[in-house]
Amino acid sequence: MMGGMKPLSEALRKPRKTAAKPAEPKASPLYVQVKALMLRRLVDGVWRAGAPLPSEFQLAAEFGVSQGTVRKALDELAAENTLVRRQGRGTYVAEHDEARALFHFFHLVGPDGQRRLPDSRVISARAGAAGAEEAARLGIARGDRVLRIHRVRLLDGRPSIHETVVVPLAGFPGLEDIRPLPNTLYDLYQRRWGVTIARAAERLGAVAASADDAEQLGIATGAPLLEIDRVALSLEGKPVEWRVSRCLTTTHLYQVELG
Repeated sequence: MMGGMKPLSEALRKPRKTAAKPAEPKASPLYVQVKALMLRRLVDGVWRAGAPLPSEFQLAAEFGVSQGTVRKALDELAAENTLVRRQGRGTYVAEHDEARALFHFFHLVGPDGQRRLPDSRVISARAGAAGAEEAARLGIARGDRVLRIHRVRLLDGRPSIHETVVVPLAGFPGLEDIRPLPNTLYDLYQRRWGVTIARAAERLGAVAASADDAEQLGIATGAPLLEIDRVALSLEGKPVEWRVSRCLTTTHLYQVELG
């Protein structure tokens, strides 16, 4: 049994209640508890990006539950794009490759409806003390060290997105020394520090181009842009990046699929 873990059925066994104690809250479904244990292994790096998981049979024996319970937990993690099912090969930890970056975290499409991963041109990357808004969005203390990445992203060779990315350096030691920074930062976070971006919360709004936007995108000051304000969250639900992207929509549109 890996890590000396007791079967889940034994670990969750409750002591007999006495009349003097209040009723204990109802336990969450067994598959939810198995899912939580699997997530903990991902967070702790026991299961690394791209690695295969043990079989359903092995996991069921280890956790002391049925294969059906394990399968339900795996299905939920696969539906959340945390794991990947490969027909005839098993279940693997999802990797932040370009395909994942494109289809799960990038929503601008061209006139033909196709998504294309943009190229990046880094203008600057400087460490500094977090301001009030940066601290609030990232759940850190004001004055904590952050890295501010200022870059332009090109779609079909044209500057189309003016972007600022703020990352807390406590979670990514040494990030300020990496040059050049890669196009897909989420892949870097996962490979170098074992931090997987599980989901993101976005807010969209219409803004007028600032003088800096205009210079970087080759447009007039005051021209309309789509602003995408995104906080990226880890597997634990912890904010690990704040990104503000100001996008031209003359040639590309924001598209999401619902349902």
